[in-house]
Amino acid sequence: MSKVCEMCGKTKANGGCITRKGLAKKAGGIGMHVVKNVKRTFEANLQNVKINAGGTVKTVKMCVRCIRTGNFDKA
Repeated sequence: MSKVCEMCGKTKANGGCITRKGLAKKAGGIGMHVVKNVKRTFEANLQNVKINAGGTVKTVKMCVRCIRTGNFDKA
């Protein structure tokens, strides 16, 4: 099974972790400067859930946001 939510189709997203250095302008410095920008991925919070799909029990991967909505029948 892939890392995709069965209900909403949420997958991993790309982003970055920006490291800044220096004293902020409002604190009397010359401002925060970007030192490095590290690329990273944000994984979806997927959980295995047993649901009733058409009278059969099926195990699917769902993100936590979809689980909290409760728009499915738990097995």
